[in-house]
Amino acid sequence: MTIQEARKYGFDSLEKTSPSAQLDSDVLLGAVSGFSKTDLIFKREHELSCEEEEKFVSYIAARKTGLPVAYITGHKEFYGYDFLVTPDVLIPKPDTELLVEKALEIVKEKCGGNHLLTVCDMCTGSGCVGISLLLECEKFLPKEKLPLVVLADISSSALNIARQNVDMLFSSDAGLSHLRDRVRFVRTNLFEAVSGSFDLIVTNPPYIPSKEAHDLLKDGRSEPILALDGDVNLHGDPTGEDDGLGIMRNLVPQAVAQLSPDGVLIAEAGEYNAEMTEYIFRSSGLKDTKIFRDLNGDLRDIFGRKA
Repeated sequence: MTIQEARKYGFDSLEKTSPSAQLDSDVLLGAVSGFSKTDLIFKREHELSCEEEEKFVSYIAARKTGLPVAYITGHKEFYGYDFLVTPDVLIPKPDTELLVEKALEIVKEKCGGNHLLTVCDMCTGSGCVGISLLLECEKFLPKEKLPLVVLADISSSALNIARQNVDMLFSSDAGLSHLRDRVRFVRTNLFEAVSGSFDLIVTNPPYIPSKEAHDLLKDGRSEPILALDGDVNLHGDPTGEDDGLGIMRNLVPQAVAQLSPDGVLIAEAGEYNAEMTEYIFRSSGLKDTKIFRDLNGDLRDIFGRKA
């Protein structure tokens, strides 16, 4: 099978099941062959090896079931960095990059003091937010001023993926091994096992209404329901609500209690419940609250500062 034949096979196989059939096919073919998107066009007569062809066919079959491309290849780009992903964690979304951008603004605001900044990435999943934040800080802060970052999650499987991403992205080959000393992993139910206070807490918690979260998974995407369904209490039981804010109602007051004076909380929420999340921020004692819009112009990230 040539590259040209493989591209056609992939498109024809996915045309009825994927809205981005050619893109999906090309990404999967690139993962198998090691070719860039440009190579796929200009090296169309290149013959795939038997092993490459077999793997590509299996990848296309997996995509036809609804499994996302990122879970098939095991990789997803976020904030310009390559992250390992599995069905144990949510696939990083472009809109969540806003969380990193706003967090960086706070780090730059606060980095002039004498103490080391402390950051908690609650519900960290793959670690994409906290890790990206630290990688960006490394570009403008001296080593001794880099913040201390806690990556926290209730899922041990998710934390294992976050650890792998730290090992991969903070490699000695890239000259970034010193960043590992700035990271701590905590398995915890929200802030139950988290100690200390934080200058900045960022979080992308489950915030999708329960029924919608379960409906989303019917397409075979295989993302963890634990990271989607926001309508659960601290014991993981259904709240009976359908607004996606069960976790947020517990998370925000706990976060406020562990913010340092003038500390900042930034949380991602859905465009349908961002305004209610801001109300929870205000009700929990946060001041200067505001909502930021994502790439699509939808309400997304909520900001609040401890009084």
